[in-house]
Amino acid sequence: MTSDRDLARWRLRSQLLSAPAGDAEHVVGTLLAVQAENPSQSAWAVATRTAATDPADLAGALAEARVVRTHVLRSTWHYVHADDAQWLIELTAPRVLAAIDSQVQPFAERITELTDAVVETLGKAPDRTRPELAASLADRRFDLTGHDVMILLAYLEMQTVICSGAPRDGEHTYALFADRVRSPRRLERDEALAELATRYFSSHGPATERDLAYWATLTLGDVRRGIAAAGDRLASFEHDGRRFLHAASDAPDAASGASAEPAAHLLQLLDEMYRGYQDSRWVIDREGIVPRAREAAIGMAVVDGQLLAGMKRTVTAKGVTFALHPHRPFLATEVEAIEAAAARYGAFLGLEPRVAIA
Repeated sequence: MTSDRDLARWRLRSQLLSAPAGDAEHVVGTLLAVQAENPSQSAWAVATRTAATDPADLAGALAEARVVRTHVLRSTWHYVHADDAQWLIELTAPRVLAAIDSQVQPFAERITELTDAVVETLGKAPDRTRPELAASLADRRFDLTGHDVMILLAYLEMQTVICSGAPRDGEHTYALFADRVRSPRRLERDEALAELATRYFSSHGPATERDLAYWATLTLGDVRRGIAAAGDRLASFEHDGRRFLHAASDAPDAASGASAEPAAHLLQLLDEMYRGYQDSRWVIDREGIVPRAREAAIGMAVVDGQLLAGMKRTVTAKGVTFALHPHRPFLATEVEAIEAAAARYGAFLGLEPRVAIA
């Protein structure tokens, strides 16, 4: 029998949270995309899945454009492997662009001129920050608000005109997509749908078709076409009245039993373990202890695949504090596992960690 806890443990393994492996490039390629709205927090989302949590690992992959940070899948940033950027944006951008159309309207009549201006600026001087691009556009007499510039750059990312440049002192920059992704991989639509389904359910499974539709902003019809085209690369089973899909090479009993190491994780709510699902997200709350109202915390403490507490990370010159608000009293073994997770996170940041339990 498969339980919610078994599914959550299986996802820990699929997502490389239990038994981390490889480097940042491997992690991003395996997960296909990692939400990266907050660069500092999302750097840990990648590092905690690697064999050695080295801050220079992801930074180097971004600098060398082996990994890019760009708008893809949904209307927010994700890390994506350079080999996957082109086809994944082409597949998912149309519905995302439709969703932000109203925000493009204030400058829609000048979109060609604005695109030409950004391309010319980055062609002459790549790796420009958003404020630098905003200043360049202002010098050309484009009257845009800060929000307009943000939407314009996201729009151009989803048109594969621009993407992330080499980070500068940890700050996101922009460069021309063609300069950063020199050998883009392109797929026909049906081939892309099959690739998406295979890799999502392999790296996030077990999950449902509705989870993938949410994750990639696609219709259920498109998701079902991708699943059908994936054929025997995927397998499925029924649980709690829903069909869960996973890589055919993964046996359903492979994730059951004792939890794997590390046992606990301190993650942002934007982490793929939470944000990578919508329909079946709450297998990480088997006990039903997490309020389903508006998300109050920006982070979470996960132990043995279960969300046990909200978490807020505070960084100071003296160290890093993880303030936890438990949804139920912790067991002694859970506190021990959380303290070990804080030690790993602190070592990654080069700071002394402290756990504060409310």
